[in-house]
Amino acid sequence: MSSEELHKRRSTAVARGVGSVIPAYVDHASGGTITDVEGREWIDFAAGIAVTNVGNSAPKVVEAVRAQVERFTHTCFMVAPYESYVAVCEQLNALTPGDFEKRSALFNSGAEAVENAVKIARHATGRPAVVVFDHAYHGRTNLTMALTAKNMPYKHRFGPFAGEIYRVPMSYPLRDGGLDGTTAAARAIELVEKQVGAENVAALLIEPIQGEGGFVVPAEGFLPALRQWATATGVVFIADEIQTGFCRTGDWFACQHEGVEPDLITLAKGIAGGLPLAAVTGRAELMDAVHIGGLGGTYGGNPIACAGALAAIETMHELDLAAAARRIESVMGDRLRDIAARDPRIAEVRGRGAMLAVEIVQPGTLTPDPAATAAVSAACHAAGLLTLTCGTYGNVLRFLPPLVISDDELARGLDILDAAFG
Repeated sequence: MSSEELHKRRSTAVARGVGSVIPAYVDHASGGTITDVEGREWIDFAAGIAVTNVGNSAPKVVEAVRAQVERFTHTCFMVAPYESYVAVCEQLNALTPGDFEKRSALFNSGAEAVENAVKIARHATGRPAVVVFDHAYHGRTNLTMALTAKNMPYKHRFGPFAGEIYRVPMSYPLRDGGLDGTTAAARAIELVEKQVGAENVAALLIEPIQGEGGFVVPAEGFLPALRQWATATGVVFIADEIQTGFCRTGDWFACQHEGVEPDLITLAKGIAGGLPLAAVTGRAELMDAVHIGGLGGTYGGNPIACAGALAAIETMHELDLAAAARRIESVMGDRLRDIAARDPRIAEVRGRGAMLAVEIVQPGTLTPDPAATAAVSAACHAAGLLTLTCGTYGNVLRFLPPLVISDDELARGLDILDAAFG
């Protein structure tokens, strides 16, 4: 069946509010490519929005999932527990930053992980307020929409939203006029202390590198200064590593770049090789503060997803995918800077590891140019390269190739991107 025929079926079966980036329908995928139902190959610079870090249908993941399906598909860990849930938690406790004692709980999606991290922080501290940042994205549920900064398409006409959420400025070097990280942190902290009061704040929630907000990398010193303030005031520091985690930025987790150790860390996307799984991992005294029955969910830590996660983590270790992300950064970063040197629409090349982006503006200004961004992305799609846009202003082109992408696939994708800029 052709993509056109499938689209006709979709139009009468799928809600209009569910969008897609490309009009083609997938038949199979592996490594750094996707093949549609008509046999066309696409170079994948999206990885399902940073999910298939180990590639699609990674051999160990396929083997582990197949074996688990044959044993049992579901019991609900809260009803009849099983070893793989425990094993995933053990892995996360060991892998995440900080040598303190930790606990983990498993969920289904990134938004669910964020909601539960906020629940844990509020319960453990007895405080109500949550501090978030400009340009942040944390999910599509009611609470996480309140935590998210961008109106369209995420929040528009979906309110009213949850209360006690307070937003402060992010460190955004391109648009901060050269403000250093420590000063940018002091600006945010001053607003919190004046307008909220540190004694009322349960948690400070931040993406170490913002995702949907535009791959904004805060200035050096910003995250450590916030971490120091949170420690001094008893505020729970939550790192949202849903998009940045699992080797994506060249470390296992992005907050390791400056040695930041969060109290709680939210995880999803790249955790399980494409299966739906999420987690909150953090200090044992915080995680264990919640009463029995206060955390959980019917499908959280499903045994098939847990099998996929254990196999994906094993693959990340065996292939050293953190190093692979650094290699991708070296190759892709150089090429992006070459394109930027000749195209005045590119205001900045930024990111870390295999999480890179270009911000596109009207030449000679910092005025966002979402139309030009969309045009470049459309040209990539027409030539067989899957790319994504993002950013508060819709003017950032972001790149998230699978960490197992081959040198040839990466080079072909970059050639298409180069031609799309003209």
